[in-house]
Amino acid sequence: MESRTFYNEILIDHNQHPGHKHELEGANLVLEGVNPSCGDDIFLHLKVENDTIVDGSFVGDGCAISQASADMMLDLIIGKSTEEAKRLADIFKRMIHGEITEEELEELEEAGALQDISHMPARVKCAMLGWRTMNELLADEEDE
Repeated sequence: MESRTFYNEILIDHNQHPGHKHELEGANLVLEGVNPSCGDDIFLHLKVENDTIVDGSFVGDGCAISQASADMMLDLIIGKSTEEAKRLADIFKRMIHGEITEEELEELEEAGALQDISHMPARVKCAMLGWRTMNELLADEEDE
């Protein structure tokens, strides 16, 4: 029970004090992500140079889970290669579906706090919004 309280504190902190919720000057990749089932809506901004995510932010509205998850994702992917960011997104998705190892969970750092979302099917799309948007944004960049 103690760890669940700790994870709730992480979620609340990222929702109430997001470090990456702002416009981003110089972003060269921007994409809107929408969760039509609940109305969560974010614009993800990434600054990518030489296949490295050098900065990122998001703006928009949504539930605590979607906002905190997007903020945690940005904490994790800034400074990483686009390939590493996509790999982490895959790990996050598998975590939400209850299909990861303990080592993979550790790689997600604070984003691992959302592991219990797998027991709340209605909230899975909320937790995945930022990650799905990032994957689409990086896939669109590859296609160009």
